[in-house]
Amino acid sequence: MTTPVLSRFHPLVQKWFMDQVGSPTDIQKQSWPKIADGEHVLITAPSGSGKTLTAFLWAINQLITGQWDVGRTHILYVSPLKALNNDIRRNLIKPLEELGRVFEAQGDHFPNIQVMTRSGDTSQSDRRRMLRYPPEILITTPESLNLLLSSAGGRSILTSISCVILDEIHAVVGEKRGTHLITAVDRLVRFSGEFQRISLSATVRPLALVARFTGGFTMDLHQLSVSRLEKRAI
Repeated sequence: MTTPVLSRFHPLVQKWFMDQVGSPTDIQKQSWPKIADGEHVLITAPSGSGKTLTAFLWAINQLITGQWDVGRTHILYVSPLKALNNDIRRNLIKPLEELGRVFEAQGDHFPNIQVMTRSGDTSQSDRRRMLRYPPEILITTPESLNLLLSSAGGRSILTSISCVILDEIHAVVGEKRGTHLITAVDRLVRFSGEFQRISLSATVRPLALVARFTGGFTMDLHQLSVSRLEKRAI
C-alpha cells in the first residue's frame, strides 16, 4: 500500500519506490508536496537523509508522464564538487534502469531518459554529442555552466530547462564561486524562462543566509519554501 505523499507520482513510480526504497523519509514527506506544486524549495538536512532522490524524483516523474517532453534538457543539476557529479550520474542511472524494468514488466512505455555530465574533463566527442542529442538530465559545475552560457551551442541546449537543482549550497555561500553560480542561474532565466529551483544544503545556520543566497537576484525570498530536518542528538 502506497503512502499519501507518493499519491501524485505515476503508479509504477510509486511501486518502484515502495519496492526498492521503502517508506519516504521525513524530508521527502515535507518536500514532495511543495515540489509537486512547483514551489522553489530549499532542502536542508544531514547526509543520508535522501536529499538527492527527493530533489530528482518528481522531475523524473514529469518526464515519465510526458509533462516534460524527452529529447530536450529539462533538468539541470549543478554542484561545486566535480567528483560528486560523476557519483550523481551513476546514482541516477541505477533507479532509471530499475524503473524501466518495472514499466517493461507491466507492458507500459518508459521514455529514454539520458543523463550526461559536463565539466572540464568532458571529451570533445561527448560535447558534440550533447549538442546533437541533448540529455534530459544535465549534470555540471558552476564553472561549466558559465561556459555553456557563453557559447551559442551551449545556450541552445539550455532553452528548455524546467528544474534546476543546486547541490552543496552551503559549500559556496559567501564565496566567489557562489556568486558565479547564482549569477549563472540568473543568466539562465533569460534563455529558458523561469524554472523551479531546488537547493540542497547540509544542516547549517543561519538558514536565512542560505535562503537569501538561494533566491538569487531575480526571485523574491517569500517565494521560497524551506524543508528542514535537524540532526537529532543521541
